[in-house]
Amino acid sequence: MRCLVTGATGYIGGRLTPLLLADGHTVRCLARKAVRLRDVPWASAAEIVEGDLSRPETLPAAFADVDVAYFLVHSLGRSDFEAADRTAATNFAAAARAAGVRRIVYLGGPEPASDAEVPSPHLRSRAEVGRILLGSGVPTAVLRAAVIIGSGSASFEMLRYLTERLPAMVTPRWVGNRIQPIAVRDVLHYLAGCADLPAEVNRGFDVGGPDVLTFREMMQRYARVAGLRQRIIVPVRPLTPSLSSHWVGLITPVPNKIARPLVESLIHEAVAHEHDIARYVPDPPGGLTGFDEAVALALAKVRDAQVETRWSNASGPDAPAEPLPSDPEWSGGSVYTDVRERAVDAPPAALWRVVEGVGGEHGWYSFPLAWSIRGWLDRLVGGVGLRRGRRDPHRLQVGEALDFWRVEEIVPGELLRLRAEMRLPGRAWLEMRVLPAEDGRSRYQQRAVFLPRGLPGHAYWKSVAPFHAVVFGGMARNIARNAEQPR
Repeated sequence: MRCLVTGATGYIGGRLTPLLLADGHTVRCLARKAVRLRDVPWASAAEIVEGDLSRPETLPAAFADVDVAYFLVHSLGRSDFEAADRTAATNFAAAARAAGVRRIVYLGGPEPASDAEVPSPHLRSRAEVGRILLGSGVPTAVLRAAVIIGSGSASFEMLRYLTERLPAMVTPRWVGNRIQPIAVRDVLHYLAGCADLPAEVNRGFDVGGPDVLTFREMMQRYARVAGLRQRIIVPVRPLTPSLSSHWVGLITPVPNKIARPLVESLIHEAVAHEHDIARYVPDPPGGLTGFDEAVALALAKVRDAQVETRWSNASGPDAPAEPLPSDPEWSGGSVYTDVRERAVDAPPAALWRVVEGVGGEHGWYSFPLAWSIRGWLDRLVGGVGLRRGRRDPHRLQVGEALDFWRVEEIVPGELLRLRAEMRLPGRAWLEMRVLPAEDGRSRYQQRAVFLPRGLPGHAYWKSVAPFHAVVFGGMARNIARNAEQPR
């Protein structure tokens, strides 16, 4: 069949696409910018088209001749995410109906156990999207999953960092609510299997793993699998979901704007009420993955740097539509730059290894305290901070997050361009270039570019300019030194 995957730059969509390809389907991916999928391993095997679910005029070409359409987008992190997802689902449903799509598949969240429970805005939005798709006139399967356990998922990162960093913790009462987590491999199994559902199936299905646990039990069992001591966990009443999200944002790489809706979704129990999906899509061979095994598999992928996708893969809709050109004077206003260049007594390949390895565990090669403080300040004002790290310690691809930057362009062996995603009164980029020199040596060029927004932007650049010699100058100097060291 021909399958359309929306959200292919995200956590689930980026893993489902190669699975559908492996199953023999033809896959078309819809992305706001096709370049975001240029470097993924399966890019040459899939058809990538540009379109935006908020702009219905861009959708007909994407839905043409499609048999199965997957709705895997979510505006989590936006202040207006409910309205944005409502619009996206409405446009998606209309385009699928007009194109004669035979099946829609959607991954949503759990439903409240009773009508008396008031769902969080996040779960309310997920349910609304499901209703829109089920009422589209196109047979639809809505899969409802609670916490997804897999390397790189936001829920797993929350669990991992809270458990590893806090041997003793005071927690909100919701850590005692029951949850039915599911391994990401099992979610993908059901999503792929739904492509073959009979035409008369138009309903929702609960999907969950074999274990029903409280979040407290999940942390203790994570600790045991990870070889950590048992954690001391003391639930208290005063910690509201709002306070809890700040606590999660402080301890984990997940920023407040994403942590809050996830935390609010845990204030009610999230347990599957049925397992009807097995009537149509048999459980995976060997059965569903238990919680302990799912954690062990996720940790192994993190340890071996085999994380295919991460929660931070998807960039927000407020990202600049245009990349930084070679000459940023197009902005029509002030442009501040900091340019550094150094001769490097090493071949270009050695210098490139250092450049492509920046960030994450390797750091930024200058004044670590300054970078750390900048990351903490960004977290305090609701930004992503410096702790998103990187998916792979050695390789980068266009579109993925790198601490508080995002990879905007990469030319292997030559250029790495990063776009800043920290909170700034303007827009910023950091470019790193590797140039060949005489006698097999190389030159390193580094350019920071800042386009200020109003008076606060100009004041910001002036205030940090005195530190550039230490931060950017030290960065250029130490990258060159590291390249000159024996590998």
